[in-house]
Amino acid sequence: MKIAFFGAGLMGSGFVRRLRAVGHEVNVWNRSAEKARALEADGARAFADPAAALAGAERLHLSLADDASVDAVLESLADAIAPGVWIVDHTTTAVTPTAERVRRWEGRGRTFVHAPVFMAPANALEGTGLMLVAGARARHDTLLPELQKMTGTVAFMGEAPERAAAFKLFGNMTLIGIMGVLGDVNRLAHAVGISTAEAFALFKQFNPGQMLPARAARIESGDVTKPSFEVAMARKDVRLMIEEARRGGVELFVMPGVAAMFDAAIARGEGALDAAVAARIPG
Repeated sequence: MKIAFFGAGLMGSGFVRRLRAVGHEVNVWNRSAEKARALEADGARAFADPAAALAGAERLHLSLADDASVDAVLESLADAIAPGVWIVDHTTTAVTPTAERVRRWEGRGRTFVHAPVFMAPANALEGTGLMLVAGARARHDTLLPELQKMTGTVAFMGEAPERAAAFKLFGNMTLIGIMGVLGDVNRLAHAVGISTAEAFALFKQFNPGQMLPARAARIESGDVTKPSFEVAMARKDVRLMIEEARRGGVELFVMPGVAAMFDAAIARGEGALDAAVAARIPG
């Protein structure tokens, strides 16, 4: 199959090499032409003009920066993308613009599938990881054998075409949130004179990730009347963290936001309930 691939960054380059490894002919375009040209060593053909890269392609894959870059590239090619070419977008994009984008291209008689991924560049190269796909089930079923060669595991997220974008943001929010929390741990450690290595060594014995499914299940169930960790006590601990960091001349970034979440729950009269109640959306 001849595939046009737009985007030769870390992820895109890995995908192009993977597509070549499984036998596809790949035309590649990137805004910075030298990144596309670097993939010629792997048998891809680099193009300076995205319309030229589309010539004869059966599918167009994208791995770009954001909604604006996807629209900027595709809208300039609205007349160049043949009706039979499927557009498969792996870019992490927002939910509402993704829904609008799919509707717009459907209105033009084109097939647009959003398929974001939880993968590092090495996974893209190896064809391992998780790809999310949303939209008509028949389209998922048609693409599945080829997408599995790119990622290994493909998860169907539902018929609404923007759902994959939502679940991608859920996952990235968790990963980025963990980074923020680790940053605050590092800052608190600095404030109290403990090295980063010593502070992070805790996680060789204490794995908070093991608690995530149980805490998520409690938030989902709404079972907060028999607390394992009261809101008021959790808020007290957050206060200790913020105060101790300040004594060492350090400000935390994430914990003040968590404090505000707990304060809102306490203001609703929920201080004696399980801390999971602070995560709910008040009705």
